[in-house]
Amino acid sequence: MSSIQIGLAIAGGLILALVVLHSAWTSHRRQPRQAEPEPVRLEPGVEPSPESQSADDSSLDALPLPLPLADKTKPLLDPLIDVIAQIDLDVPVPGEAVLTHLPPTRRLGSKPLNFEGLNEQTGQWEPPMAGQRYSSLQAGVQLANRSGALNEIEYSEFVVKTQALADGLGGTPDFPEMLDEVARARELDQFAGAHDAQLSITLRARNAAWSPGYVHQHASRLGFVAGVMPGRMVLPASESGLPPVLALTFDAQAALAEDPAQSALFVVTLTLDVPQVGRTEQPFARMREAADRLAQAMDGSITDDNGQPLGQEALDQIAQELDKLYNTLESRDIAAGTQVARRLFS
Repeated sequence: MSSIQIGLAIAGGLILALVVLHSAWTSHRRQPRQAEPEPVRLEPGVEPSPESQSADDSSLDALPLPLPLADKTKPLLDPLIDVIAQIDLDVPVPGEAVLTHLPPTRRLGSKPLNFEGLNEQTGQWEPPMAGQRYSSLQAGVQLANRSGALNEIEYSEFVVKTQALADGLGGTPDFPEMLDEVARARELDQFAGAHDAQLSITLRARNAAWSPGYVHQHASRLGFVAGVMPGRMVLPASESGLPPVLALTFDAQAALAEDPAQSALFVVTLTLDVPQVGRTEQPFARMREAADRLAQAMDGSITDDNGQPLGQEALDQIAQELDKLYNTLESRDIAAGTQVARRLFS
């Protein structure tokens, strides 16, 4: 073999080696980053169980215990966002009788339908309950929500269902004027549509992708817990039973994959439903902090939903606009995070 042939063979071997190395390096880069093993914390003198020794990152996907529900005895109907029909009763009626005559469905089209009774003993309005007696009743249908304003057909159904309840209990209902209430519904719907806000910040992987377990691990360190739906985590509110402050979402199919560790995530999204979260929770400041810390820990970039970078100046402008929105909602007695706001913006 000539020296030229030998040189070509060596060069070919080097090129082949470089191709193999590049392929291995590219394959390594494409592997999603995995969660790190968490240290097992033990009290002095306590031996680890076999189960704890064999625990892996799949435990991060376990659902948390549900938050306690809000107090069901708290009055719900509010003349600010509800059409309310008073039902006068000849004599107090037991809660069992009221429950028997309530309609089987509590929606009129897209609007919630609710009933309350004036407790004869406490003098408070509450959802009808067995074992109590009520001297008066009221029915209410919501004027507007994110599905739109109450219309004439929904109002007519409200009248029919409320009249049926009153007839069954020997009561007399007093209905507001339909045209007035429908007009009020449209005005409230216009206000809500102009002052609704659902913000999102997107985190994008710079180099290597993320596995679901990797995202879970870093988000849980900031207080996020697994949500009910796959691919969703939430940052709980400071008070039990209230909507979460923030949501973190990613591709649900990746979370449901047979081997989630091999699922590659390149994008996760932080979301804030502004009217649902009280101002005192400082939700946007916590959203920014979470985005910054996750981006730094996971080597990601902060962008809007179109992939455009979100700098501090742009985020400061959003914060200023949010302050104006909070002020406007408060001036209308629909402060963000209150029961009225949560119902209207649902």
